[in-house]
Amino acid sequence: MFKWKLHGNGRTVEPGAVVGPKERLSWPITIGIGAQHVIAMFGATFLVPLLTGFPPSTTLLFSGIGTLLFLLITQNRVPSYLGSSFAFIAPIVAATQSHSMGVALGAVLITGVLLALVGLLVQFTGTRWITVLMPPVVMGSIVALIGFNLAPTAYDNFQQSTPTALVTLFAVILCTALFRGFLGRISVLLGVVIGYAFAATRGEVDLTAFNEAAWFGLPEFHSPEFNLSVLPMFLPVVFVLIAENVGHVKSVAQMTGTNLDNMIGRTLASDGIATALSATFGGSPTTTYGENIGVMSATRVYSTAAYWVAGLAAIALAMSPKIGALIFSIPAGVLGGVTFVLYGLIGIVGIRMWVESKVDFSSAKNQMTAGVALVVGIANVTWDFGGIIFNGIALVS
Repeated sequence: MFKWKLHGNGRTVEPGAVVGPKERLSWPITIGIGAQHVIAMFGATFLVPLLTGFPPSTTLLFSGIGTLLFLLITQNRVPSYLGSSFAFIAPIVAATQSHSMGVALGAVLITGVLLALVGLLVQFTGTRWITVLMPPVVMGSIVALIGFNLAPTAYDNFQQSTPTALVTLFAVILCTALFRGFLGRISVLLGVVIGYAFAATRGEVDLTAFNEAAWFGLPEFHSPEFNLSVLPMFLPVVFVLIAENVGHVKSVAQMTGTNLDNMIGRTLASDGIATALSATFGGSPTTTYGENIGVMSATRVYSTAAYWVAGLAAIALAMSPKIGALIFSIPAGVLGGVTFVLYGLIGIVGIRMWVESKVDFSSAKNQMTAGVALVVGIANVTWDFGGIIFNGIALVS
Protein backbone atom coordinates (compact mmCIF):
# COMPACT_ATOMS: atom_id res chain seq x y z
CA MET A 1 0.00 0.00 0.00
CA PHE A 2 2.75 2.44 0.92
CA LYS A 3 5.32 1.29 -1.61
CA TRP A 4 5.93 3.26 -4.80
CA LYS A 5 8.30 2.20 -7.56
CA LEU A 6 11.05 4.75 -8.24
CA HIS A 7 10.54 6.28 -11.67
CA GLY A 8 13.72 6.22 -13.76
CA ASN A 9 16.59 7.95 -11.97
CA GLY A 10 14.16 9.54 -9.54
CA ARG A 11 15.06 13.06 -10.64
CA THR A 12 13.62 13.60 -14.12
CA VAL A 13 10.66 12.57 -16.27
CA GLU A 14 11.63 11.44 -19.74
CA PRO A 15 10.04 13.18 -22.77
CA GLY A 16 6.64 11.62 -23.49
CA ALA A 17 6.65 9.68 -20.20
CA VAL A 18 4.58 10.19 -17.04
CA VAL A 19 5.11 9.21 -13.42
CA GLY A 20 2.24 6.83 -12.72
CA PRO A 21 0.10 6.68 -9.54
CA LYS A 22 2.13 3.79 -8.12
CA GLU A 23 5.46 5.41 -8.98
CA ARG A 24 7.36 8.31 -7.43
CA LEU A 25 10.39 10.50 -7.93
CA SER A 26 12.94 10.98 -5.15
CA TRP A 27 11.40 11.96 -1.82
CA PRO A 28 12.72 15.57 -1.84
CA ILE A 29 11.16 16.13 -5.28
CA THR A 30 7.97 14.32 -4.24
CA ILE A 31 7.68 16.55 -1.17
CA GLY A 32 8.14 19.61 -3.40
CA ILE A 33 5.38 18.45 -5.74
CA GLY A 34 3.16 17.77 -2.74
CA ALA A 35 3.72 21.37 -1.63
CA GLN A 36 2.62 22.54 -5.10
CA HIS A 37 -0.62 20.59 -4.65
CA VAL A 38 -1.23 22.36 -1.32
CA ILE A 39 -0.77 25.76 -2.99
CA ALA A 40 -3.00 24.76 -5.91
CA MET A 41 -5.91 23.68 -3.70
CA PHE A 42 -5.52 26.40 -1.08
CA GLY A 43 -7.11 29.28 -2.98
CA ALA A 44 -10.41 27.54 -3.70
CA THR A 45 -10.51 25.46 -0.52
CA PHE A 46 -10.40 28.43 1.87
CA LEU A 47 -12.91 30.46 -0.15
CA VAL A 48 -15.76 28.07 0.61
CA PRO A 49 -15.64 28.52 4.42
CA LEU A 50 -15.23 32.25 3.89
CA LEU A 51 -18.42 32.40 1.86
CA THR A 52 -20.42 30.02 4.06
CA GLY A 53 -19.18 31.03 7.51
CA PHE A 54 -17.76 27.57 8.28
CA PRO A 55 -14.44 27.55 10.22
CA PRO A 56 -11.55 27.54 7.70
CA SER A 57 -9.06 25.62 9.86
CA THR A 58 -11.60 22.82 10.35
CA THR A 59 -12.22 22.78 6.60
CA LEU A 60 -8.48 22.55 5.94
CA LEU A 61 -8.08 19.75 8.49
CA PHE A 62 -10.79 17.59 6.95
CA SER A 63 -9.70 18.28 3.39
CA GLY A 64 -6.39 16.72 4.40
CA ILE A 65 -8.01 13.83 6.28
CA GLY A 66 -10.49 13.33 3.44
CA THR A 67 -7.66 13.16 0.90
CA LEU A 68 -5.88 10.47 2.90
CA LEU A 69 -9.12 8.48 3.22
CA PHE A 70 -9.66 8.83 -0.54
CA LEU A 71 -6.18 7.43 -1.23
CA LEU A 72 -6.76 4.51 1.16
CA ILE A 73 -10.16 3.57 -0.27
CA THR A 74 -8.98 3.86 -3.89
CA GLN A 75 -5.86 1.83 -3.00
CA ASN A 76 -3.47 4.55 -4.21
CA ARG A 77 -4.67 4.07 -7.78
CA VAL A 78 -6.43 7.43 -8.30
CA PRO A 79 -4.33 10.55 -7.61
CA SER A 80 -6.65 13.31 -6.39
CA TYR A 81 -7.02 15.98 -3.73
CA LEU A 82 -10.34 16.52 -1.93
CA GLY A 83 -10.86 20.24 -1.47
CA SER A 84 -13.92 22.29 -0.54
CA SER A 85 -16.90 21.91 -2.89
CA PHE A 86 -18.39 25.07 -4.42
CA ALA A 87 -21.53 23.14 -5.37
CA PHE A 88 -22.73 23.33 -1.75
CA ILE A 89 -22.38 27.10 -1.30
CA ALA A 90 -25.92 28.13 -2.32
CA PRO A 91 -27.80 25.60 -0.15
CA ILE A 92 -25.43 26.09 2.80
CA VAL A 93 -25.89 29.87 2.74
CA ALA A 94 -29.68 29.47 2.46
CA ALA A 95 -29.86 26.89 5.26
CA THR A 96 -27.60 28.94 7.54
CA GLN A 97 -29.62 32.12 7.02
CA SER A 98 -32.98 30.43 7.52
CA HIS A 99 -31.90 28.14 10.35
CA SER A 100 -28.32 27.74 11.61
CA MET A 101 -24.87 26.44 10.77
CA GLY A 102 -25.70 23.18 12.55
CA VAL A 103 -28.72 22.58 10.31
CA ALA A 104 -26.57 23.23 7.23
CA LEU A 105 -23.97 20.77 8.53
CA GLY A 106 -26.66 18.14 9.09
CA ALA A 107 -27.86 18.45 5.50
CA VAL A 108 -24.28 18.24 4.20
CA LEU A 109 -23.74 15.09 6.28
CA ILE A 110 -26.85 13.43 4.82
CA THR A 111 -25.79 14.44 1.30
CA GLY A 112 -22.37 12.89 1.89
CA VAL A 113 -23.95 9.63 3.05
CA LEU A 114 -26.19 9.57 -0.04
CA LEU A 115 -23.16 10.09 -2.31
CA ALA A 116 -21.35 7.24 -0.55
CA LEU A 117 -24.35 4.97 -1.15
CA VAL A 118 -24.38 5.98 -4.83
CA GLY A 119 -20.70 5.04 -4.94
CA LEU A 120 -21.45 1.58 -3.57
CA LEU A 121 -24.22 1.16 -6.16
CA VAL A 122 -21.90 2.22 -8.99
CA GLN A 123 -19.23 -0.17 -7.76
CA PHE A 124 -21.62 -3.09 -8.24
CA THR A 125 -23.66 -1.93 -11.26
CA GLY A 126 -21.36 0.34 -13.30
CA THR A 127 -21.97 3.91 -14.51
CA ARG A 128 -24.32 3.38 -17.48
CA TRP A 129 -27.45 4.10 -15.42
CA ILE A 130 -26.06 7.55 -14.50
CA THR A 131 -26.07 8.61 -18.16
CA VAL A 132 -29.59 7.26 -18.62
CA LEU A 133 -30.92 8.98 -15.51
CA MET A 134 -29.04 12.24 -16.07
CA PRO A 135 -28.42 12.94 -19.77
CA PRO A 136 -25.92 15.72 -20.63
CA VAL A 137 -28.61 18.36 -21.18
CA VAL A 138 -29.90 17.81 -17.63
CA MET A 139 -26.49 17.49 -15.99
CA GLY A 140 -25.15 20.55 -17.77
CA SER A 141 -28.16 22.62 -16.69
CA ILE A 142 -27.75 21.66 -13.02
CA VAL A 143 -24.01 22.36 -12.98
CA ALA A 144 -24.40 25.69 -14.80
CA LEU A 145 -27.05 26.87 -12.37
CA ILE A 146 -24.92 26.06 -9.33
CA GLY A 147 -22.77 28.95 -10.53
CA PHE A 148 -25.34 31.32 -12.03
CA ASN A 149 -27.66 31.00 -9.02
CA LEU A 150 -24.87 32.46 -6.85
CA ALA A 151 -24.45 35.65 -8.93
CA PRO A 152 -26.47 37.85 -6.47
CA THR A 153 -24.26 36.70 -3.58
CA ALA A 154 -21.14 37.66 -5.51
CA TYR A 155 -22.62 41.07 -6.34
CA ASP A 156 -23.54 41.72 -2.70
CA ASN A 157 -19.87 41.30 -1.73
CA PHE A 158 -18.76 43.27 -4.79
CA GLN A 159 -20.77 46.29 -3.65
CA GLN A 160 -19.09 46.28 -0.21
CA SER A 161 -15.99 47.82 -1.83
CA THR A 162 -16.21 48.23 -5.59
CA PRO A 163 -12.60 49.47 -6.07
CA THR A 164 -11.14 46.50 -4.18
CA ALA A 165 -13.44 44.09 -6.00
CA LEU A 166 -12.42 45.49 -9.39
CA VAL A 167 -8.71 45.27 -8.58
CA THR A 168 -9.14 41.66 -7.44
CA LEU A 169 -11.23 40.73 -10.48
CA PHE A 170 -8.76 42.22 -12.97
CA ALA A 171 -5.82 40.71 -11.08
CA VAL A 172 -7.27 37.21 -11.49
CA ILE A 173 -8.03 37.81 -15.17
CA LEU A 174 -4.55 39.25 -15.89
CA CYS A 175 -2.76 36.45 -14.02
CA THR A 176 -4.74 33.89 -16.01
CA ALA A 177 -3.94 35.66 -19.31
CA LEU A 178 -0.27 36.46 -18.67
CA PHE A 179 0.98 33.40 -16.83
CA ARG A 180 1.29 29.86 -18.13
CA GLY A 181 1.86 26.57 -16.37
CA PHE A 182 1.74 26.48 -12.58
CA LEU A 183 1.38 30.24 -12.00
CA GLY A 184 -1.53 30.37 -14.39
CA ARG A 185 -3.25 27.58 -12.50
CA ILE A 186 -3.08 29.46 -9.19
CA SER A 187 -4.30 32.74 -10.71
CA VAL A 188 -7.21 32.84 -8.23
CA LEU A 189 -4.83 32.65 -5.28
CA LEU A 190 -2.58 35.32 -6.82
CA GLY A 191 -5.60 37.55 -7.43
CA VAL A 192 -6.67 37.21 -3.80
CA VAL A 193 -3.17 38.15 -2.60
CA ILE A 194 -3.10 41.24 -4.86
CA GLY A 195 -6.64 42.23 -3.85
CA TYR A 196 -5.79 41.74 -0.17
CA ALA A 197 -2.74 43.99 -0.48
CA PHE A 198 -4.81 46.68 -2.19
CA ALA A 199 -7.52 46.40 0.47
CA ALA A 200 -4.87 46.81 3.18
CA THR A 201 -3.77 50.14 1.67
CA ARG A 202 -7.41 51.29 1.91
CA GLY A 203 -7.68 50.31 5.59
CA GLU A 204 -10.16 47.48 4.88
CA VAL A 205 -8.17 44.71 6.57
CA ASP A 206 -8.76 44.03 10.28
CA LEU A 207 -6.00 41.86 11.79
CA THR A 208 -7.22 42.01 15.40
CA ALA A 209 -8.33 38.37 15.46
CA PHE A 210 -5.11 37.29 13.72
CA ASN A 211 -2.93 39.06 16.29
CA GLU A 212 -4.86 37.49 19.18
CA ALA A 213 -4.91 33.93 17.75
CA ALA A 214 -2.45 31.29 18.95
CA TRP A 215 0.14 29.84 16.61
CA PHE A 216 -0.76 26.26 17.53
CA GLY A 217 -4.05 24.73 18.62
CA LEU A 218 -6.99 22.58 17.59
CA PRO A 219 -9.46 23.88 15.00
CA GLU A 220 -12.95 25.03 15.93
CA PHE A 221 -15.48 22.17 15.93
CA HIS A 222 -19.27 22.33 15.46
CA SER A 223 -21.96 19.65 15.66
CA PRO A 224 -24.57 18.98 12.96
CA GLU A 225 -28.31 19.32 13.55
CA PHE A 226 -30.97 17.67 11.42
CA ASN A 227 -33.91 19.45 9.82
CA LEU A 228 -35.36 17.64 6.80
CA SER A 229 -37.05 20.81 5.52
CA VAL A 230 -33.75 22.06 4.06
CA LEU A 231 -32.75 18.73 2.47
CA PRO A 232 -34.37 19.38 -0.96
CA MET A 233 -31.94 22.26 -1.49
CA PHE A 234 -28.98 19.91 -1.04
CA LEU A 235 -30.05 16.82 -3.00
CA PRO A 236 -29.24 18.28 -6.46
CA VAL A 237 -25.63 18.67 -5.35
CA VAL A 238 -25.28 14.88 -5.46
CA PHE A 239 -25.68 15.06 -9.24
CA VAL A 240 -22.95 17.67 -9.49
CA LEU A 241 -20.55 15.65 -7.34
CA ILE A 242 -21.16 12.58 -9.48
CA ALA A 243 -20.36 14.60 -12.61
CA GLU A 244 -17.20 16.08 -11.06
CA ASN A 245 -15.89 12.73 -9.83
CA VAL A 246 -16.59 10.87 -13.06
CA GLY A 247 -15.07 13.68 -15.11
CA HIS A 248 -11.93 13.86 -13.02
CA VAL A 249 -11.39 10.10 -12.98
CA LYS A 250 -11.72 9.94 -16.76
CA SER A 251 -9.32 12.89 -17.14
CA VAL A 252 -6.66 11.19 -15.03
CA ALA A 253 -7.23 7.91 -16.88
CA GLN A 254 -6.72 9.61 -20.22
CA MET A 255 -3.56 11.41 -19.12
CA THR A 256 -1.98 8.29 -17.57
CA GLY A 257 -3.11 5.89 -20.27
CA THR A 258 -4.93 3.60 -17.84
CA ASN A 259 -8.53 2.47 -17.52
CA LEU A 260 -9.91 3.61 -14.17
CA ASP A 261 -13.62 3.01 -14.80
CA ASN A 262 -13.63 0.28 -12.16
CA MET A 263 -12.55 2.87 -9.59
CA ILE A 264 -15.41 5.35 -10.12
CA GLY A 265 -17.58 3.69 -7.47
CA ARG A 266 -14.73 3.90 -4.96
CA THR A 267 -14.07 7.58 -5.74
CA LEU A 268 -17.73 8.48 -5.25
CA ALA A 269 -17.91 6.53 -2.00
CA SER A 270 -14.66 8.10 -0.79
CA ASP A 271 -15.87 11.61 -1.52
CA GLY A 272 -19.18 10.91 0.22
CA ILE A 273 -17.50 9.51 3.32
CA ALA A 274 -15.06 12.45 3.46
CA THR A 275 -17.93 14.95 3.13
CA ALA A 276 -19.97 13.26 5.87
CA LEU A 277 -16.96 13.07 8.19
CA SER A 278 -16.10 16.73 7.63
CA ALA A 279 -19.68 17.84 8.32
CA THR A 280 -19.74 15.80 11.54
CA PHE A 281 -17.13 18.13 13.04
CA GLY A 282 -17.98 21.43 11.34
CA GLY A 283 -15.86 21.32 8.17
CA SER A 284 -16.88 22.08 4.60
CA PRO A 285 -18.00 19.38 2.13
CA THR A 286 -15.39 18.02 -0.25
CA THR A 287 -14.94 17.14 -3.89
CA THR A 288 -12.12 16.08 -6.21
CA TYR A 289 -10.17 19.11 -7.43
CA GLY A 290 -9.53 20.10 -11.02
CA GLU A 291 -6.83 22.53 -9.82
CA ASN A 292 -4.67 19.61 -8.74
CA ILE A 293 -5.31 17.74 -11.95
CA GLY A 294 -3.88 20.83 -13.63
CA VAL A 295 -0.70 20.54 -11.54
CA MET A 296 -0.36 16.88 -12.58
CA SER A 297 -0.85 17.80 -16.22
CA ALA A 298 1.86 20.46 -15.98
CA THR A 299 4.39 18.28 -14.12
CA ARG A 300 3.43 14.90 -15.67
CA VAL A 301 3.69 13.47 -12.15
CA TYR A 302 0.59 11.47 -11.14
CA SER A 303 2.17 9.83 -8.10
CA THR A 304 -0.20 9.29 -5.19
CA ALA A 305 2.82 9.71 -2.91
CA ALA A 306 2.69 13.47 -3.61
CA TYR A 307 -0.95 13.51 -2.44
CA TRP A 308 -0.04 11.83 0.83
CA VAL A 309 2.43 14.68 1.32
CA ALA A 310 -0.26 17.26 0.45
CA GLY A 311 -2.83 15.70 2.78
CA LEU A 312 -0.42 15.57 5.71
CA ALA A 313 0.68 19.16 5.02
CA ALA A 314 -2.95 20.36 5.06
CA ILE A 315 -3.52 18.64 8.41
CA ALA A 316 -0.40 20.31 9.84
CA LEU A 317 -1.45 23.77 8.59
CA ALA A 318 -4.91 23.30 10.12
CA MET A 319 -3.32 23.10 13.56
CA SER A 320 -2.55 26.84 13.48
CA PRO A 321 -5.49 29.06 14.51
CA LYS A 322 -3.54 32.02 13.11
CA ILE A 323 -4.00 30.66 9.59
CA GLY A 324 -7.76 30.47 10.06
CA ALA A 325 -7.85 34.00 11.48
CA LEU A 326 -5.77 35.31 8.56
CA ILE A 327 -8.16 33.73 6.07
CA PHE A 328 -11.17 35.29 7.82
CA SER A 329 -9.50 38.71 7.59
CA ILE A 330 -9.98 38.77 3.81
CA PRO A 331 -12.34 41.72 3.12
CA ALA A 332 -15.72 41.39 1.39
CA GLY A 333 -14.50 43.39 -1.60
CA VAL A 334 -11.82 40.81 -2.34
CA LEU A 335 -14.39 38.03 -2.09
CA GLY A 336 -16.71 39.93 -4.41
CA GLY A 337 -14.04 40.22 -7.09
CA VAL A 338 -12.86 36.64 -6.94
CA THR A 339 -16.35 35.11 -6.78
CA PHE A 340 -17.35 36.96 -9.95
CA VAL A 341 -14.75 34.76 -11.62
CA LEU A 342 -15.36 31.53 -9.73
CA TYR A 343 -19.15 31.47 -10.00
CA GLY A 344 -18.92 32.34 -13.67
CA LEU A 345 -16.48 29.49 -14.22
CA ILE A 346 -18.82 27.03 -12.50
CA GLY A 347 -21.58 28.14 -14.87
CA ILE A 348 -19.28 27.71 -17.88
CA VAL A 349 -18.41 24.17 -16.77
CA GLY A 350 -22.08 23.25 -17.19
CA ILE A 351 -22.20 24.84 -20.64
CA ARG A 352 -18.99 23.03 -21.57
CA MET A 353 -20.71 19.76 -20.68
CA TRP A 354 -23.35 20.59 -23.30
CA VAL A 355 -20.67 21.34 -25.89
CA GLU A 356 -18.49 18.30 -25.20
CA SER A 357 -21.52 16.00 -25.20
CA LYS A 358 -22.79 17.62 -28.43
CA VAL A 359 -26.24 18.35 -27.03
CA ASP A 360 -28.61 18.97 -29.95
CA PHE A 361 -30.28 22.32 -29.26
CA SER A 362 -32.26 22.14 -32.48
CA SER A 363 -34.38 19.67 -30.53
CA ALA A 364 -37.40 21.34 -28.91
CA LYS A 365 -37.13 18.93 -25.98
CA ASN A 366 -33.57 20.03 -25.20
CA GLN A 367 -34.44 23.69 -25.71
CA MET A 368 -37.28 23.48 -23.21
CA THR A 369 -35.27 21.47 -20.69
CA ALA A 370 -32.32 23.86 -20.63
CA GLY A 371 -34.26 27.10 -21.21
CA VAL A 372 -36.83 26.67 -18.45
CA ALA A 373 -34.15 25.38 -16.08
CA LEU A 374 -31.98 28.47 -16.64
CA VAL A 375 -34.82 30.90 -15.97
CA VAL A 376 -36.05 29.08 -12.85
CA GLY A 377 -32.53 28.70 -11.46
CA ILE A 378 -31.23 32.22 -12.19
CA ALA A 379 -34.44 33.80 -10.87
CA ASN A 380 -34.11 31.48 -7.84
CA VAL A 381 -37.79 30.62 -7.84
CA THR A 382 -38.66 29.34 -4.35
CA TRP A 383 -41.52 27.07 -3.35
CA ASP A 384 -42.49 26.47 0.28
CA PHE A 385 -44.35 23.15 0.40
CA GLY A 386 -45.57 22.50 3.94
CA GLY A 387 -42.44 23.95 5.50
CA ILE A 388 -40.11 22.16 3.07
CA ILE A 389 -38.37 24.81 0.97
CA PHE A 390 -37.43 24.11 -2.65
CA ASN A 391 -35.08 26.77 -4.02
CA GLY A 392 -34.30 27.39 -7.71
CA ILE A 393 -31.68 24.66 -8.04
CA ALA A 394 -33.83 22.10 -6.23
CA LEU A 395 -36.82 22.88 -8.47
CA VAL A 396 -34.68 22.61 -11.61
CA SER A 397 -33.39 19.20 -10.55
